Amino acid sequence: MKKILLVSGFVLSSFVAVIAQENPDSSEVNDAVLLIAPPLTETFHSTRIINGHSIETLEKGVLEFRIEHRFGDLAGSAGGVQNWFGFDNAADIRFAFEYGLTNDLMIGLGRSKGTGAPYSSLVDGFVKYKLLKQGRNQMPLSMTLLATSSLTYMKASSDVAAVQHFPKFAHRFAYAYQLNLARKFNERISVGLMPTYVHRNYVAASDVNGLFSLGGALKVGITPTVAVIFEYYQNFHDDELRTSNKNSFGVAVEWVTFGHNFTINLTNSRGFGETQFIPYTFEEWSKGQFRLGFCISRKFVRG
Repeated sequence: MKKILLVSGFVLSSFVAVIAQENPDSSEVNDAVLLIAPPLTETFHSTRIINGHSIETLEKGVLEFRIEHRFGDLAGSAGGVQNWFGFDNAADIRFAFEYGLTNDLMIGLGRSKGTGAPYSSLVDGFVKYKLLKQGRNQMPLSMTLLATSSLTYMKASSDVAAVQHFPKFAHRFAYAYQLNLARKFNERISVGLMPTYVHRNYVAASDVNGLFSLGGALKVGITPTVAVIFEYYQNFHDDELRTSNKNSFGVAVEWVTFGHNFTINLTNSRGFGETQFIPYTFEEWSKGQFRLGFCISRKFVRG
């Protein structure tokens, strides 16, 4: 617990310190400007970064359809030319519909194939609310609140020692709660912090039901429609537990066209959603255990 508090405190204090350096004292800002300056937009281009959510929400009445795909390992013992660098395998596939109820409140529902490590046949849903909006010389950052859950409807294992045994129906559920903070420093640079708590109702003896993770993200714009993105989640738990689990790291290139968003990424995570990629990443970049993935999203605006 001390380790969690120290690391979290250091990261958050550093984030606030950078913001403070770039913002003058409020007394120096003209009151009229405070009243008319609009909030900044497109801190990130999409409602997602790579694996996890960004602070962005869909506008009211906008329906988004998302297709996400992860291939197998590019290299390592499971990759290479025999598996055509992972293209012969599908680590996970997700289809989802997401909708903006208001400009600040959105919901979503998706279905994933599942990685099989440990679950397959997953349904997920979430609600996300934008609490704060960064404004010029006003609010120094944006903040959203996220609550998401997943349910596996895979066939239960007959092995009573397996995590897929599911003695009760409630054991099929997992939940994640996130405070998502981000700041757009200029038209090219945006930074995000994502403190996240994941709870799974049923876990192995070597695991923990509740897991805290601190995510970080960086977007570097190349052009107004093309950006490079980095995302990392650091998990905190007893060193004697979860010895095979790894932290999620990804890098991506995204570009935006009218109504579409395309993302090509490399990540050591296989699954989608906070309840999957945070607790169930087992691969290491240093061993070539990372994979190519992509996301295509299409927005439909109500006429």
